Amino acid sequence: MRLFACPACGTTVYFRNLACSCGAEVAFDPDAAAFVALADAEARPCANRTVIRCNWRADSDGPGAYCRSCMMTDVAPDPVVPEAAEQWAEAEAAKRWVLTNLARWGWFGPEDPGPRPSFHLLAEETRHGPADVIMGHADGLVTINLAEADPAERVKRREDLGEAFRTLQGHFRHELAHFLQMRLVQTPEFADGFRALIGDEREDYGAALERHYAEGPPADWQTRFVSEYASCHAHEDWAESTAHLLHLTDIADSFEAAGLSSPDLPAGYDAYAETDAAALIERACALGLALNHVNRAMGQPDLYPFVLPEPAREKLAFVHRWLRAPAPVPAPAPAPDPGPAPEAPPAPA
Repeated sequence: MRLFACPACGTTVYFRNLACSCGAEVAFDPDAAAFVALADAEARPCANRTVIRCNWRADSDGPGAYCRSCMMTDVAPDPVVPEAAEQWAEAEAAKRWVLTNLARWGWFGPEDPGPRPSFHLLAEETRHGPADVIMGHADGLVTINLAEADPAERVKRREDLGEAFRTLQGHFRHELAHFLQMRLVQTPEFADGFRALIGDEREDYGAALERHYAEGPPADWQTRFVSEYASCHAHEDWAESTAHLLHLTDIADSFEAAGLSSPDLPAGYDAYAETDAAALIERACALGLALNHVNRAMGQPDLYPFVLPEPAREKLAFVHRWLRAPAPVPAPAPAPDPGPAPEAPPAPA
């Protein structure tokens, strides 16, 4: 993620800021990829600014207008439930972060004519009592369990599942990957390459999950996949590979934006402009190792606790190729030729 400048004084503003240290209230403009001052008469805050601390500008001028990110959320929790309101705020912040990452490659912006995802951000605790929430993607709808916004609960679930890594950003990257695949698969070249490298997404998904949870991953999964879960079905291999490519690209981009230097990263490196996927992956993994070492100095978990085998890197490179530009919208099929028009009936006598 880039660092930004206050439009009033030029001081550094961070992506989640609502105001600058100079006191100026600011809002992020996703089209300009910059912050604007709310003192500017043309800048209106998202209606969710006071509700969940959304710091984007509204997409229209009317009162009560929402930003582009909040408009994608079709179902949100009841804000009268205190825990749900705070969890909602954290989830929306993670969503805005990931959408901004994807916008660097043109996804979901003004120049992308394709469909957008919609979101159901659901709480397990409601005013009517506990509710079961299952995260996932189906036909363009992403469902996120807001319990994952609670750090303690997220750590518990990570440990229960034996995972090395579990974050809100990771959930959004994974589930949005399914949506991106849904759009990209309309392109025959993508579908052919996907099936040749990753697998046939048409195989029975439910049966594959049952087998995975009953039998576990293949014994050699670490030599072929980025995670155990990636081994269960081609859909999940794509989603996990996509999430990891987004992790690594953001690591390299954020490292450079912070003004840090490394022999592994050329000065002024733009991770989102990189055309060589192998170089991007290698550089970001090297930075991950270095930052793991820094985290250990503070007794913190590794930033990127993964080792990528070559087959997994090839899948990340495939993802990189297709994410660097939004999927074209297929042209509508031409209408069938109706044949010659019927002759007009004779005029009445």
